Amino acid sequence: MPNLEEYIRQAEPSQRERGKIWQIAIGLQQVDGLQTSEYLLQTAKQHIDGDITLQKAKELIDTYYQSQQVRRNNENEETEEADKVSTRITELLSEKTFAFNPAQLIAIHRHLFTGIYKFAGRIRDYNITKREWVLRGDTVYYAGADMIMQTLQYDFEQEKSFNYSSLSVDEAIAHLASFCSNIWQIHPFGEGNTRTTAVFIIKYLTTLGFKVNNDIFANNSWYFRNALVRANYTNVLQGISGNQLFLERFFRNMLLNENHPMHNRELHLDWQSSAENQFQSANQSAKTDGSLLSKCQNCTLEELAVLRVIQQNPSATQKQIAVAIGKSERTVKTITVNLSTKGTIVRRNGKRNGYWEILAP
Repeated sequence: MPNLEEYIRQAEPSQRERGKIWQIAIGLQQVDGLQTSEYLLQTAKQHIDGDITLQKAKELIDTYYQSQQVRRNNENEETEEADKVSTRITELLSEKTFAFNPAQLIAIHRHLFTGIYKFAGRIRDYNITKREWVLRGDTVYYAGADMIMQTLQYDFEQEKSFNYSSLSVDEAIAHLASFCSNIWQIHPFGEGNTRTTAVFIIKYLTTLGFKVNNDIFANNSWYFRNALVRANYTNVLQGISGNQLFLERFFRNMLLNENHPMHNRELHLDWQSSAENQFQSANQSAKTDGSLLSKCQNCTLEELAVLRVIQQNPSATQKQIAVAIGKSERTVKTITVNLSTKGTIVRRNGKRNGYWEILAP
């Protein structure tokens, strides 16, 4: 999306947030090999500029395809799907609403694919397989049709009762990747599972107070899907077990702004067996390159979020920090006290004219 990327780069700060959401929405179409139209890009730019509302953008896209006089073929239908679903993803990610339950996942699928799939918002009642390039044409084993709702409910209940507060960053990232992987492996719908999972996870992470790096989903959605495939594939006879490291790499880049390379070829089963070692080495490098993790290796994700705000604005008040990370001022006060006790930060010059300083490890 170089055309849209350059456009967003030159936009006013108030317009960039809308542009970043459009980037995610358009980028996610890659997981099913779909490409949006030039008309969609022009419509997106009008919305980014504030010339039209998102509702108007949806109406323009719908009208555009209703008025098409050309004979429909597979290519036209795929572009129509990409355009309409991109607009709907943008709509969902722009809304400040969310409920953590299977019904929300189903509602997202229904919203994205109504009028595109006959089974939009319906749990599949048949078993499926999908030939995967990264698996040499083999398939992941998905949940059986008769167990989908029970499995979804179990995973959601487990996650809802899970406590992130005492986890290290590494542990939290591994757990988030595992939850995402488990939801995707259930594959509750006939099609559109990866896009639905991605939208759900982005909204879930936002409610947890995380700042999601939009560029990662926008530019690496195909890697995201292949990483989910590798995390859920086991073949004992060939000595292959599920490998979650690739998905963790994606989450670390998305949530921690690390810079692990994400090349789809590395997810193929025929890639060098040293791929895991390469990831481990890169992971260690990320911790020792002067990043926030190197300054607080035992930090929780909440503490890391506070540190990132302080790094960007040392004069930030606790109220400003609370707004930035989506937590209460009381929570922020507790976090800053803990960080001060650890010797990670110190407050200079008092309350009125003071600032935060992140100390060297």
